[in-house]
Amino acid sequence: MKAETSVPVHEIIATRRSPRSFDETATISDDNLRGVLEAARWAASAFNGQPWRFFVGKRGDEVFGQILTSLGEFNQSWAKSASVLILVSGKTTKRDGSIHADFQYDCGLAVAQLVIEAHHRGLIAHQMTGFDKTIAQSELSISADLMPVVVIALGTQDVPEKLSGPLLERELAKRERLPLSEIVVKGLPA
Repeated sequence: MKAETSVPVHEIIATRRSPRSFDETATISDDNLRGVLEAARWAASAFNGQPWRFFVGKRGDEVFGQILTSLGEFNQSWAKSASVLILVSGKTTKRDGSIHADFQYDCGLAVAQLVIEAHHRGLIAHQMTGFDKTIAQSELSISADLMPVVVIALGTQDVPEKLSGPLLERELAKRERLPLSEIVVKGLPA
């Protein structure tokens, strides 16, 4: 389903969604996985600091299980079917040792490029902040200089009807965003 935009935008942006219905039999090729990570690697970052670090688990391996354990119960119920789970962490200090107050912004840019590249490759991606950072740090032995930011489920979309209740309602909901008039505080062209 294409987004109802106020002006035309790139097809990938207009059709991108964050579904929860993953095909639990599908896998992601190493080339496609490397491709989405490569897209993230080339994201812009302040002073080219590249603070993002990825913990990548394929369904059935130890890292996947560790990331899944950190998710809230609601997210575990559907994310377990994803082909890949990626936990994105960010370095909280700059190369010179000073505090990197904006590392999450840079990580967000990398995640955005990862998600767009995944969609371009025919995959789906769903980002989650519904996870326990303390559990993630413990399960994955994340070093103290890294802060967990987000978990991304990657895979192949399945039919919405495999979900039920609130999951199905969210899967079928219309894709909506606030209008530009509400988010552009000053300077919106007429």
